[in-house]
Amino acid sequence: MLSGYKVFSRRFVKSFPALSHGFDIETELTVHALELSMPVTHVDGQYRGRVEGSESKLRTYRDGWRILMLIFKLVRHERPMFFFSLIAALFGACSFGLLVPVVAEYLRTGLVPRLPTAILSMGMAMMACLSLVTGTVLDTVTRGRRETRMLAYLQHPAFSAISGENPRVEGEMQPGNRPHSVI
Repeated sequence: MLSGYKVFSRRFVKSFPALSHGFDIETELTVHALELSMPVTHVDGQYRGRVEGSESKLRTYRDGWRILMLIFKLVRHERPMFFFSLIAALFGACSFGLLVPVVAEYLRTGLVPRLPTAILSMGMAMMACLSLVTGTVLDTVTRGRRETRMLAYLQHPAFSAISGENPRVEGEMQPGNRPHSVI
């Protein structure tokens, strides 16, 4: 994913929404291709060491951090149900962990001496529910965006004629060529 040459079809280039800058664009290219189930292949090539005296432009920690943040962003955008379910699980576990001693004390004595803890626990439970609802809504929106991206990809012809012009189907609507209606 992060090394080698990349070859793209015209369809891919026209449908790719380049949002990243720099080194992390390779991650975004791969995610775009995988999301639309585009054919991807790896061709082995010769790998040689760096020329003596040259220096890499890569910065291990800075570039790694940028790629990790991009992966989190892409997971949030492309798999919102998974992302927000993890957040809901975290809030739910914390809520349950805080609520267990309060309920145990209530069952033992009939009193709730730790009312702020009970309120905090319920607030966290509400945040868990809100996170699940957010994930559900965003998952629906993401499906629509994915379909739109697939349509943008498919609107470009897979192959063009040798002369460089797009092949035209007989009777196909052309820009500026509207059908005449007979009254």
